[in-house]
Amino acid sequence: MKKYLLTAVAAATVSSQVMAMSETLETGYTETKYPIVLVHGFLGFDQLVGVDYWYNIPETLQQDGAEVFVATVSNTNYPEVRGEQLIEQVEDILAITGAEKVNLIGHSHGGPTTRYAGSVRPDIIASVSSISGVNKGTVVADTLMEWSDNSDVFGTAFDVFISGISGFISFASGSDLPLAPVESVRSMTTDASVIFNAAHPGGIPESDCGEGDYEYNGVHYYSWAGAKPATNLLDPLEPITIAFSQFFPDGVANDGFVDPCTSNLGMVIRNDFAMTHLDEVNQMLGIHDLSETDPLTVFRTHANRLKNDGL
Repeated sequence: MKKYLLTAVAAATVSSQVMAMSETLETGYTETKYPIVLVHGFLGFDQLVGVDYWYNIPETLQQDGAEVFVATVSNTNYPEVRGEQLIEQVEDILAITGAEKVNLIGHSHGGPTTRYAGSVRPDIIASVSSISGVNKGTVVADTLMEWSDNSDVFGTAFDVFISGISGFISFASGSDLPLAPVESVRSMTTDASVIFNAAHPGGIPESDCGEGDYEYNGVHYYSWAGAKPATNLLDPLEPITIAFSQFFPDGVANDGFVDPCTSNLGMVIRNDFAMTHLDEVNQMLGIHDLSETDPLTVFRTHANRLKNDGL
């Protein structure tokens, strides 16, 4: 098994599923009490053909004092499976750093993944921050699974297509974690989310577009989201979010994959950033709406918020 040398602590190692990205402290603006762990979403990765999923985000946070780790979980699977993989990596991080807890930040399907970890292991999770998390499902998954269930032809084609993408990402990123592509999409439907939220209610709002408990069972909950499916036509990935935005009814705000109201969790920082679902993690290569808030600024500000909240 490969090991990576962590710059955060001398002579410490961790499995290839966890990568530390901490450097020397500067101003301390982002110096949280507990390490920050970034958790990717559906069809995510740590690095793929030289491109980081969290483009420049770990480096930006660590410049001013944060200790940052990038977790690798299955790019497609149930949030419970991904959550158990995450918990194992968190335990590694705690052993390496000597910290008592971590701050989890999850994007998209990383929202339910981090929420699961916070729900079943609140003793080692200080906070869960959800970035456009599929916390109450998404109409995209609802539609795809309805088509798949009602058409054998579409269902077979969809299975082959999504399994091919998931398998390629796993191979190209060097991951050998188990995959469940169609099941992963089904877990993001509205119906599946209702069941999941009943078992893991921390931070989930009772109202349609409100806030949830800021703290539940000792874990602090935060969220933010974008609300635009297109922000910069120079972004080569923007056709993806534009295409998926067509699944939403007219007049429903979305970031190209999630209705921001359904992503709300705990303290809602904002759910109307001028960002697509991919802009939220500074993709593609940092191309976003240049006249609006920089995603890197949002991450820096949130790290400072965690610091000021004693986390």
